[in-house]
Amino acid sequence: MSQALLLVELAGHAALLLWGLHMVQSGVQRGFGMRLRHVLGIGLGGRGRAVLAGLAITAALQSSTATALMLGSFAAGAGVALAPALAGMLGANLGTALIVLVLSFPTGFLAPALVLAGVVTFRRGAAGRLRDLGRVAIGLGLMLTSLHLLGQAMAPVEASPALHQVLGAIAAMPLPNLLVAAVLAWAAHSSVAAMLFIAALAASGAVGAEACIAMVLGANLGSALNPLLAALGDAGPDRARLRVALGNLVNRVVGAALVLALLPQAAALLGPVGALAAAQAHLAFNLGTAVLAWPLLGPLSRLLQRWVPDRPQAEDAGAARYLDTGALETPPVALANAAREVLRIADAVEAMLAASITAFQDGSREGPKAAKRLDDVVDRLHRQVQFYLARIPQEILGEEEGRRLAEIRAFAVSLEHAGDVLDRDLGGLAAKRVRRGLVLPPDISAEITALHQRLQAQLRLAVAVFMREDAEAARRLVREKEALRDAERLALARMAEAADRSAAEGGAAAGLLLDAVRDLRRIGAHFAMVAHPLLERRGELLPSRLSPEVRLEESLAGGD
Repeated sequence: MSQALLLVELAGHAALLLWGLHMVQSGVQRGFGMRLRHVLGIGLGGRGRAVLAGLAITAALQSSTATALMLGSFAAGAGVALAPALAGMLGANLGTALIVLVLSFPTGFLAPALVLAGVVTFRRGAAGRLRDLGRVAIGLGLMLTSLHLLGQAMAPVEASPALHQVLGAIAAMPLPNLLVAAVLAWAAHSSVAAMLFIAALAASGAVGAEACIAMVLGANLGSALNPLLAALGDAGPDRARLRVALGNLVNRVVGAALVLALLPQAAALLGPVGALAAAQAHLAFNLGTAVLAWPLLGPLSRLLQRWVPDRPQAEDAGAARYLDTGALETPPVALANAAREVLRIADAVEAMLAASITAFQDGSREGPKAAKRLDDVVDRLHRQVQFYLARIPQEILGEEEGRRLAEIRAFAVSLEHAGDVLDRDLGGLAAKRVRRGLVLPPDISAEITALHQRLQAQLRLAVAVFMREDAEAARRLVREKEALRDAERLALARMAEAADRSAAEGGAAAGLLLDAVRDLRRIGAHFAMVAHPLLERRGELLPSRLSPEVRLEESLAGGD
């Protein structure tokens, strides 16, 4: 019965360790998630920088799995080569090893102070980054407390002959120890938690040198499975994200095989078994695999590209490609995936503009039909993006991530509305021209084409604002919106002139121009919506277009 209670106690302390780790990760992600992703993206410009960036991001998140998902997302894009992403994983593995090494020292005395500081900061801090830092401090305090309790709970193991017999029998078999640790790391979704538990076992004397090293190898293998399984769980065609996780697993499998082949010699080098020795073995393994893999990153990346080729693009253009469900628990990655899918919506809207130009120029029925098909694609992608964003857990979103989610959702809505205008109104105008056999004068045809091309340029500006928060692009976007209003006035004047001349055909063409300009202006207004939040944050957008005198009169009237 006492042994059963001991197992329950150990499980409870391990659960406390996992919860503390979760608080640290969620606090860092909420407060700095988007910024960390930006830092990682910059670091992937070279292999050396990628190692440092991967190490730093993992040290902050205390999770190589989250870093692997980010790296996989970057490597799946065309702008980042696979070799730097694999180098980033080497740094991520070193980051977890350094975390374990630091936590293996006797730091339990810091736990009460960290919890106290975290609670005070969390309760008194305003909603935002300060509260997230409080959450991180509480999580670190809980982790240190759990490690102290694990050490106390493992003390009876030394005095239990039955447990010593069981552990002694397993100690002679490295593979069972490796498998147990691998399952533990996989189930915990964290090599840090698994390694800290192994360190507690080593500190209590429950495992010998060879068993300790075998468990260290298992923890590394188990944690490498989680990002691979997360990538495999996505049914989308973006298979490129598998390469980083698969390369990391291959690196660790090869390293584990080499260490197992030299296990007696490695055990002799380890020396007396303890918590610090287990952490040092973990660091030595990851440092050794990084050194061995470094010159082979180029050949390994080419081999992975051959093993996992890009899947042919799906024939169904309305099927999502980047909405990886395995990344929903990692908001920076999930938001980047949604942003990439929104760019596909923007591409479809731009193709609709091109189809509209064709419809007005040649007067065929193919243009409106093409616009209709593309609008169906826009609608389907929009629904999938909105559903994906709704599945991201709101409680783990930081202030910056919540703002980014709102921007992605709003831009997707604006593009969907623009597609509806193109399909329903402009498509209807083009079809009306075909039915009536109306021949547009060259000047009006050229003017409609120029306005379409102007909108295509506006859409590209909107994408620049959406992806890079380009303030100059945002200002140009708003100015272009005003220019379309001037174009509408000119079209209205042209229609009035045609009416005065009593030219029926000229009046019909001028009326068609006016309707087209009005619809295009509505589309431009949808594009310009993406610029408003950025300019408002910079204080460059007035709350109202009314003059200050009129606003003052309205406020006085409201006061009466």
